[in-house]
Amino acid sequence: MPTMNVSLPAELAEFVEHEVASGEYGTASEVVRDGLRLLRRDREAREEKLAVLRREVGIGVDQARAGRLSARSAIGIAAALREAEERSA
Repeated sequence: MPTMNVSLPAELAEFVEHEVASGEYGTASEVVRDGLRLLRRDREAREEKLAVLRREVGIGVDQARAGRLSARSAIGIAAALREAEERSA
């Protein structure tokens, strides 16, 4: 496994040391690896959400170009969604 040296501000170094001292992790490297895995997972989730958003916006643009528009306002649609969520809860 490649070795990489990094510099951390005191606050993050203390956090890493605390995690190791808690027994949750055996080494500082384990803490950093876990943090990087979480960062990667977060970035992948963000990219997936952006892809879905782009797809949905594209669908909306295509519908608008085809003249399939709603007379409802965004505020009205949001209110209807809130009401539906409250009824299902």
